[in-house]
Amino acid sequence: MPQNRSKQMTGALTWALGGLRRIRKLPAWVRAHTSSRTRWIMVSALAGGMALAAGLAWGAWQHICDDCPSIAQIYAFEPKEATRVYALDGSLLHEFAIERRTAVSFAEIPDHVIETFVAVEDRRFWRHNGIDYLRSLRAFLEFVFLGYGGAGGSTITQQLAGNMFSAAVNRQDISVKRKLREMKVARSLESAFTKQEILEAYLNQINFDGVYGIQSAAQYYFGKDASGLNLPEGAMLAAMPRAPRRYNPLRNPERALGRRNLVITVLEKQGRISARDAAAARAFPLLLRGASAEKPTAPYFVEWVRRIMLERYGIRLYEDGLKIYTTLDPSLQQVADSAVHAQLEWVERQPGFRAPTYAETRDWPAEDLDLTEMPYLQGMFIALDPANGNVLALVGGRDFEDSEYNRAIQAVRQAGSGFKPFVYTAAIAAGIPASEIIFDTPIEFDQPDGSIWSPRNFTGRFLGPITMREALVRSINIVAVKIGVRVGIETIAQHAHRMGIKTTVPRFPSTAIGAASVKPIEMAEAYTVFANLGIRVKPRPILRVENVRGEVLWDAPIEREEVLDEQTAWIMVSMMRDAVDRGSGIRVRILGVPREIPVAGKTGTTNDLYDAWFHGFTSNLVTTTWIGFDRPARIRRDATGGQDAAPVNAEVLKWYYENHPPPPPWSRPDALLTREVDKTTGLLANEWCPTELIYSESYIPGTEPRESCDVHGPWGTLVRPGEGVPDSAAARITDDFEF
Repeated sequence: MPQNRSKQMTGALTWALGGLRRIRKLPAWVRAHTSSRTRWIMVSALAGGMALAAGLAWGAWQHICDDCPSIAQIYAFEPKEATRVYALDGSLLHEFAIERRTAVSFAEIPDHVIETFVAVEDRRFWRHNGIDYLRSLRAFLEFVFLGYGGAGGSTITQQLAGNMFSAAVNRQDISVKRKLREMKVARSLESAFTKQEILEAYLNQINFDGVYGIQSAAQYYFGKDASGLNLPEGAMLAAMPRAPRRYNPLRNPERALGRRNLVITVLEKQGRISARDAAAARAFPLLLRGASAEKPTAPYFVEWVRRIMLERYGIRLYEDGLKIYTTLDPSLQQVADSAVHAQLEWVERQPGFRAPTYAETRDWPAEDLDLTEMPYLQGMFIALDPANGNVLALVGGRDFEDSEYNRAIQAVRQAGSGFKPFVYTAAIAAGIPASEIIFDTPIEFDQPDGSIWSPRNFTGRFLGPITMREALVRSINIVAVKIGVRVGIETIAQHAHRMGIKTTVPRFPSTAIGAASVKPIEMAEAYTVFANLGIRVKPRPILRVENVRGEVLWDAPIEREEVLDEQTAWIMVSMMRDAVDRGSGIRVRILGVPREIPVAGKTGTTNDLYDAWFHGFTSNLVTTTWIGFDRPARIRRDATGGQDAAPVNAEVLKWYYENHPPPPPWSRPDALLTREVDKTTGLLANEWCPTELIYSESYIPGTEPRESCDVHGPWGTLVRPGEGVPDSAAARITDDFEF
């Protein structure tokens, strides 16, 4: 095609020149019959035509760029710049950009990098006024004779004009009009800026295969700032702009290396570097950062931040070079990631696990993996600071590349026994003391469809009379249901909502044992109420947002609200400390979290074994773990929150307090009362009560027992109703709730 076009253009020029010669050779009789007046008219017409053509050309030049930027617009022009996301320690987490770009000043770019780009893209850059007329003429002639395969004629200034003004540069349009518009803007740029400013703007905007600007390219391809680029690295980047994808060193390393060495040769021929330096540069290996480094830290957290920012700032997120300072602790995040993945692999190795493992699915075809429901076991983890709501670590799933579905923020799962603290909180707030005796005995409920629902304990056994404290420590289902009905499911639901649960809480007895579906992030928020002794703190992933000039656009507030009285909260904390020290959450201690660290928590397991939870907290750290399948299914035989989820919290807590000061213990409210009571009756211990059945209980004033134990006495020790106990005592022990 270029050869045909060349022949056509050559023929046209030959015909035109031949026409001029024919005019000069008109027959004599024609010249003789042409009067001087006629010749004057012809000359005048020709002169007028030339003047008209010149005027039209001048007018066209003046108006060819009516929608190009003015000098004022050029001064005000700001290129699109990447938004950067920073962790709590100031390290860079990620960048958001349509054109990923980070600006760098001219002074920060090494001279050899600048000279390399000038040598390759515009060798007369320092001498021309925006248009290299010799190069433009050469480009025009090459276009005429070689067509689209000819060399480009745009100077660096013209390229900058095209980059900064979308109307002037349709990449598929190489028309004369576009070139003229480019020239017009280039002249305006040269009149408005110095050469250094033009070159700085150019190097900050140039495309390196989807990475924009010399700084971003240096970081992306070489893992360093532009200021640290050596000669071969600078030559590699200078080799890319002509065909960024073709010469991308990550995609086409051999082709890119050849192009880089050609650029080095050009530098040598232009006398910009010595032959010795050129030989050394060509021998320098292509040392790239590697594609694996592109995977962001905490991808689920970063995506959460992106969604928040997009809702708040829209397209500005990708164009305005915002600075987002987040709450993420990179070290803690790394520990959390490792703990979640290790625990999931452990569960997959246990007897009774029947689902495909994560490792097995790596060999499956991509189309066999659903983007929202992965077939393998999933996990989720959240760690936050209850003082301010800072989300310090967040694991939203096992593999972000497989599924971007954030199970920490988006998933709605049955709460299981992790919901029970809301039931007991409502009971304590209603004046029922933790020493209250509840009977762990069978109970039945008539259902609307005529069936009967009879809750069961996880172990399938019944323990008889038991204190509320002990029932929570052992996570007894029957007791939780009986307390729930006694206090009122409506009251429990209201407590849960005030504490942070925003999903609907069904008003059924089964809600008391975790039938309600919740979001993990809301459960973490609700547990801040316990960690803060009554104050709920909303989780926040962002501290503040600044613009490119460092001005604060949004300072994310700390949202705190007192939702529970301190005395009730402290008693609940003491009950959940027992759950960790000697109850269902004891695996936290077994796995190495020392008893000197005051930790409270609650396991959560659904009766169908679909969900395993553990909520663990101290006075300055709240952690929540969930294990399960995206499509609800049994995790394994004998799955529990203590075995399957708690180890993640244990690893995080252990690491955290090995690297941070121990948390302060919860301050006991002065108004609380302490009494020695008997576990059998919940009444004041007497001199006949066995030592192993006596413990200290805390009470909100007015809820403490006033009577002494009437089971243990001079007639002997009785722990079962009806065995030698006076009739009154036996009747009281066998009494149960009425529903």
